Amino acid sequence: MFITKKHISRRAMLRGAGTALALPLLDAMIPAMTAESKTAAKTPPRFFGGFVPHGAAPGYWIPEKVGALPAELPFIWKPMEPFRQHLNILTGLHSRSAEPPPGETGADHWVAAAYLCAQKPRKTAGADVYAGQTIDQIIAARYGQETLLPSVEISVEDPGSGSSNCGEGYSCVYTNTISWAAPNTPLPMELNPQVVFERMFGSGSTAEQRVMRRERNQSILDSVNDKIRGVRNTISAPDRARLDAFTDNVREIERRLKIAASATTAAPENFAVPPGIPQSFDQHIKIMFDLLTLGFQADITRVGTMLFARDLTGRVYPESDSPTLGFHGGSHHGEDPNLINQLSKINQYHVKMLAYFVDKLANTNDGDGSLLDHSLLMYGSNMGNPNQHAHYDVPHILVGGNNGKLKGGRHLAFPTKQVPTGNLLVSILDQFDIHRENFGDSTGRLPGLV
Repeated sequence: MFITKKHISRRAMLRGAGTALALPLLDAMIPAMTAESKTAAKTPPRFFGGFVPHGAAPGYWIPEKVGALPAELPFIWKPMEPFRQHLNILTGLHSRSAEPPPGETGADHWVAAAYLCAQKPRKTAGADVYAGQTIDQIIAARYGQETLLPSVEISVEDPGSGSSNCGEGYSCVYTNTISWAAPNTPLPMELNPQVVFERMFGSGSTAEQRVMRRERNQSILDSVNDKIRGVRNTISAPDRARLDAFTDNVREIERRLKIAASATTAAPENFAVPPGIPQSFDQHIKIMFDLLTLGFQADITRVGTMLFARDLTGRVYPESDSPTLGFHGGSHHGEDPNLINQLSKINQYHVKMLAYFVDKLANTNDGDGSLLDHSLLMYGSNMGNPNQHAHYDVPHILVGGNNGKLKGGRHLAFPTKQVPTGNLLVSILDQFDIHRENFGDSTGRLPGLV
């Protein structure tokens, strides 16, 4: 570590006209000769929760053996092979909260909201929605109060796209968000990366100022360039490299957002994409992950959630190896081996997008390690075999080191239909030193996780 008498606050913000730019973690934020663990610059934990509906293709995701991960991961998880030392594959979990309440019908396609709270949502199509406070918001309440954005909720599918008719007596809100601040307070998932960008880097500016800046083709960095130069003149060469890489990433995202905003390419057939949002799912989700990486790096936020797709979506993924199969239609594969194989390719494509994010975190320095070393990522679904609408044996993975608290490289198998997903959620809260006797439908902790 570079030893310097110069100390910059970890909360330092460079402010300009309509701009408040948080800085990445620099050595200069750590007082000279002080152990990082004893300073205010100690790397905070980060949490990410990603949800994808429609389960996983049977036969393509469960490792053959329990314990150490095999040299070759199951097909769906193959994009995670470079990160196997940070990967835990969990099998046998039961998403009971996605099943209908006793005496009720429906719920199968309407309860993404249960993913992070493990509580059955109230069956209602009115305003009296009720689910449960989700773990991302509990973690944000603990670790996000010192950051600009306690949490960031993002989506890559428009709630107004017509991909779901919100039937069976369940409100659309149960499908449109996976983050709930309170049992009766769902949080909207932001679809537009421009909005996410301006929330992160346009704090204190007015909408009019942001429009003027875009019309002048001005970068958000332009109003703080003098201050950036001032900081560069006082820090070490490694810190200058970190700062330059950070500002280069900001400009690259601005460039891509400008292209997306001016795109005139027609939206995919039968899938409406609002103006200004990338037409390509691939581009859209990668921009969102780049933004979340910057948010973690600059300590703008420590908690993020993503809705990869909405239940009953008919979306196709041209960039995948199954470019014409609609996601929901393909999930009802009728036990046809060919259709199961095609569905597995969509499943793998979603994991490939997650791996893009994991790679960004793994290659972003953060104090004494990488962002991946200091993060815990949860990714999964509330269905197992979607053709049967089965909510047992649901796919879940955990990725990241969480500041040394989570060991990777493992397949943890649990007896089928006996361990609710609430046990996973209460165990994740433990990982963030938030201890609850129970959570959602939990019956205990996950044995062997720690």
